[in-house]
Amino acid sequence: MVKVARRERTRVTTREAAITREPDSIEIGPPKLTRFEKARVVGARALQISMGAPVLLDLKQGLLSPIDVALLELDEGVLPISIRRSLPDGTSQNIPLKWLLHPVEEEKKPRSKKEDE
Repeated sequence: MVKVARRERTRVTTREAAITREPDSIEIGPPKLTRFEKARVVGARALQISMGAPVLLDLKQGLLSPIDVALLELDEGVLPISIRRSLPDGTSQNIPLKWLLHPVEEEKKPRSKKEDE
């Protein structure tokens, strides 16, 4: 008897098929930074600063806590961080922090007189 090697089929799951990409727009979640994401970013950056990471701003003020410095860096938009938002089906999106701090506002259309009534 000759044994024939079976070719196993590998099934691609949705998690493997989902490619993390950076599109031109925010497709997952709200168009701004949520309070939970802000807390996570500030906490992580404050920990980095407290462990000796260089500060990304020129601080003219006196001694500040690492949390205050992290909040200033976040407000200035100098942090090179991306937020990964995931969906339950395994798809995810990396969103640059700058997109979430300064969301693109839709152009406001002038209202017609019928809408005012």
